[in-house]
Amino acid sequence: MLRRILCVTGLAAALAASGAQAADVGKPAREYTLLTYDKQQVSSADLRGKVVVLNYWATWCAPCKAEMVVFDDYIRRHPGTDLKIYSIATESSVPASKLKPLAGALSFPLALRLSGRGYGVLAGVPTSYVIDRAGIVRHAEAGAFDSQSFAALVGPLLAEPAPGEAAAASAK
Repeated sequence: MLRRILCVTGLAAALAASGAQAADVGKPAREYTLLTYDKQQVSSADLRGKVVVLNYWATWCAPCKAEMVVFDDYIRRHPGTDLKIYSIATESSVPASKLKPLAGALSFPLALRLSGRGYGVLAGVPTSYVIDRAGIVRHAEAGAFDSQSFAALVGPLLAEPAPGEAAAASAK
């Protein structure tokens, strides 16, 4: 009984925390660091001026797998854009060696972990955060993108000039 109470309390706390994270839409993104499967560290500072998708997924999650196809297809159809997608597996029980073939087949990197406050699973997987070129969180929700919803969100963000480009264009 105590275990059940603790689980319910923990779930309630997680859901309360996720509501606070979702409220960050429209605000500057918090700093974070990713560790990719190829052992590269990527920080939010490294990604300034890019459109960034931070995506939490699980190997057992069918919508997560379908969403990865959407991401991969978008990047392959739009090469050379400033779109950076990082998918972070939620399970620590799956060895990196088991996911390495998938990491090699995708056109975007899988990440072992994300360090930084304010980015976690919201109400379930998949959960995605989309950060625009100016470093503003534009999307923070649980649920899978399909091709149309992803293109509708990301396309306009990619069409916006990077902050430095906008300043240079207005100075001319």
